[in-house]
Amino acid sequence: MNSISDPPFHEAYKSLFDKIISNNEEINGLLNNEVMVECELPLINLKSLEESDPVAREECKSTIARASQQWGFFQVINHGISSEILKRLRCEQEKLFRKPFHDKTKEDEFFNFSAGSYRWGSPTATCITQLSWSEAFHIPLTDILSSNSSSSNSLSSTMEQFATTVSTLAQTLADILAEKMGHKSTLFKENCLSNTCYLRLNRYPPCPIASEIHGLMPHTDSDFLTILYQDHVGGLQLVKDMKWIAVKPNPDALIINIGDLFQAWSNGVYKSVEHRVVTNPKVERFSTAYFLCPSNDTVIESCIEASVYRKFSFQEYKNQVRDDVQRLGTKIGLPRFLTYEATATT
Repeated sequence: MNSISDPPFHEAYKSLFDKIISNNEEINGLLNNEVMVECELPLINLKSLEESDPVAREECKSTIARASQQWGFFQVINHGISSEILKRLRCEQEKLFRKPFHDKTKEDEFFNFSAGSYRWGSPTATCITQLSWSEAFHIPLTDILSSNSSSSNSLSSTMEQFATTVSTLAQTLADILAEKMGHKSTLFKENCLSNTCYLRLNRYPPCPIASEIHGLMPHTDSDFLTILYQDHVGGLQLVKDMKWIAVKPNPDALIINIGDLFQAWSNGVYKSVEHRVVTNPKVERFSTAYFLCPSNDTVIESCIEASVYRKFSFQEYKNQVRDDVQRLGTKIGLPRFLTYEATATT
């Protein structure tokens, strides 16, 4: 890879690499010490939602809800986002990450993104298992949809087309999941707006010691739901039946996963599942994620009585996650918000 465009991982995390050398026997093969089963996520054809037959529509909705309960992940085809937009997005994304590293760190000057949009590595990492070998542009939708943006180029126009269509898809899926819980909620339309949702353009560079370092360390998403467009390389893994499994790439499908807020709102019916990205020693990987997030003052409260989780605002949740990551190096998430009764039974 072009050293001018790559983040300076080796220089920034030299002390962590030195620990690998001095402690090699203990952690060698950390990520690859288990047989990884590759599987396909449940595949759902959203074309069924347009069927005139109400039975077919309801079966599709039930399949979405069932996958969200059993897997926390599923993939969709005929999702309303054209293959042309997705191809252009990937092309523009690759060109963006080829820019010099210095330019990417000045994202507000060179790309008209908000300052702080460009991120790489793991600033709080104290050991190699907390390091994420990746770089990303974490872009609020308001940056993308802003009409007064001077960045009226191919990248901004392509991101705008993608953001507009993927936002519609996210609202459709959220409404279906709420409906299958017996609640036709307006929570998502009223609180998950363009100024609260965002896109994340990801790149996972080749890693010279891929067996030791995550591309993205294990975590759950802190939103309602995430929509992911990934390439053919693979690397996404998730926990199913208490085991890590590798997700087989399907370039024709988008991956949907449930976030913490939906798990809390559904009282644990829909599952926010731990997942990670592993690195590749030779090949880079690209993905684009859309996150359906509410405003910071939105209160998350279970739609079912005898809630497992206490009420909390999204701001409170984010603050707790931030504090845990800074203090412990990892996210704790929903277990911090269990009710007293739920805590007493665990």
